[in-house]
Amino acid sequence: MKDLKSPPGKPGKPGGLNAEIQSRIGHQLRAMYDDVVRQGVPDRFAELIRKLDVPEPSPQVGDAGDPNNGRA
Repeated sequence: MKDLKSPPGKPGKPGGLNAEIQSRIGHQLRAMYDDVVRQGVPDRFAELIRKLDVPEPSPQVGDAGDPNNGRA
């Protein structure tokens, strides 16, 4: 059975990508990433982020959401 990890002509050495292929993949990934970054954040996501940045008021003792109804 042939070892699928070893490239032809180099028995016993684990397979991998040569520098040229790695470079091409790197350039393509950078181009895709740059395109996504240029698109910006959709308005609905920006609004959700703004809402997360606003601190919620802390619940007061005796609020309806308090399971003890103000009792300790």
